[in-house]
Amino acid sequence: MKIGFVQNEPRFGEVEHNLDRLSTLLANHSADLIVLPELFNTGYQFTTREEALKLAEPLSGGRTVEWLMEASRRTQAALVAGLAESSGGRVYNSAVLVRPEGVIGHYRKAHLFDTEKRVFDPGDLPLGVFDIGPARVGIMICFDWRFPETARTLALKGADIIAHPSNLVLKHCPDAMITRCLENRVFAITADRVGTEERVAGQPLRFIGQSQVVDPDGNVLHRASADQEEVKILSVDIRQAREKRINPNNDLFDDRREDLYIAR
Repeated sequence: MKIGFVQNEPRFGEVEHNLDRLSTLLANHSADLIVLPELFNTGYQFTTREEALKLAEPLSGGRTVEWLMEASRRTQAALVAGLAESSGGRVYNSAVLVRPEGVIGHYRKAHLFDTEKRVFDPGDLPLGVFDIGPARVGIMICFDWRFPETARTLALKGADIIAHPSNLVLKHCPDAMITRCLENRVFAITADRVGTEERVAGQPLRFIGQSQVVDPDGNVLHRASADQEEVKILSVDIRQAREKRINPNNDLFDDRREDLYIAR
């Protein structure tokens, strides 16, 4: 199976420019699954909820989803991408799983980071796993990485691959995703962006790049730079993610002691 990511540098609010740039980056690439960053089409640092609503799009008939469907046809890939979603007067930090025929999976970010809480409504959809044929794909978004329950839930629901659109500003995530893969024996594709936004004076955000693909043994198959746009496609054996035994006596899922765990 061929999987990979796009690492881009969007211009805030310039959706058509950003989509055109992604078309250029994806030209001549093909894969089974490609992951794009969080809010890949708009940029990240919304100053108000009203601004987010203005740039948000519905999933049905929206410009960005139409573009993703066309990009899916060109790349022959299922695409996971993050965007601001408008729905019933609400605005969500969402991700979609798209094929040429349309949206086949949809997730709204559960764990909003910092000022996102003033801009977006909290996600209200279950963590979902979606079958794309050669693999089952679970979706989480950026700061969801900080909560191990997110990746564990997706793995328990049968995800072979975790698609992780991101706009990372915290340095720990790339290494933390290695642990998430080891904990669950899954592949993870983190698609981050690069560049800096300072739409609020004195509050610059520098995005760390370092998009990566990690395998179920915690090996970083590829990690991108901290400051350059990049597309990377890799071949993997998805069967690796379906073996949860780590030795003849230990199975990561069967050995869980749910009788001793607590939830608060």
